[in-house]
Amino acid sequence: MTTTTAPGGTTARPATGRRTPAPRRCPLARHSLTLARRNLTKTLRNPGELADAVILPVVFLVLFVYLFGGAVAGSTQAYLQYLFPGILVLTTVLTGQVATALSLVQDMKKGVFDRFRSMPVPRTSMLLGSVLADAVRYVLALAVLFAVGSALGFRVETGVAPALAACVLAAVLGFSLSWLSVLAAVLLRNEVMVSTVVFLLPFPLVFGTGMAAPVETMPGWLQAWAGVNPVSRAIEAVQGLLLGGPVAGPAAATLWWSGVFLAVFGTAAVVAYRRVVG
Repeated sequence: MTTTTAPGGTTARPATGRRTPAPRRCPLARHSLTLARRNLTKTLRNPGELADAVILPVVFLVLFVYLFGGAVAGSTQAYLQYLFPGILVLTTVLTGQVATALSLVQDMKKGVFDRFRSMPVPRTSMLLGSVLADAVRYVLALAVLFAVGSALGFRVETGVAPALAACVLAAVLGFSLSWLSVLAAVLLRNEVMVSTVVFLLPFPLVFGTGMAAPVETMPGWLQAWAGVNPVSRAIEAVQGLLLGGPVAGPAAATLWWSGVFLAVFGTAAVVAYRRVVG
């Protein structure tokens, strides 16, 4: 160690040859993004997983429009305008969940997470990375849905910014509900059971709404469920953002429910995962 004399006769601090380490980014965020990139790479190598998330909403859109459009709305064009906001919400709530859950089960069975346990990787990042990869699937699925909807004749009646806000709101709800799929994957750990349960769980939320038909035409018990169903509020908010109408109340309710789902299912999934892997 040497001591240097600064100009003016003052003694400088000893030169130790060591550099102050640069502050590190949040380990949870860094590892979560790395694992999200890994999951996306797996998806690109297995396009079938991505096809489910992209094709299923388009199938629902075309099927409902041409089967029920004339009976429900009098014309397929009018029904397309009515149906599209609900299909947009369905895209984030229903599709892609099975792929996420199956990917987690396969990683746990193959010992991938066991290898991560020997590394300085936060346990939560292993689950968060899988859910973050869904965000990219949402973007692609929504882009394809808008392209097909536009080709069929759907038109946004508000503007580009509200349409983007509608996509973001639907993605927030989908992200929060993704943790229900994660919880099912951690608890069941069986590909067949997970694929069945995760695919069926969101159905009461998605179809117990006014997505495909006006709520007033439903039986009383189903009207009661649609009135308290959180996805109904999301569809109302998206309808207002795409076609005009009330937005503030339904959007606030959607964000509130998204926070509840994230707190409940996210916490339960992390706790269950820690008990499973140690």
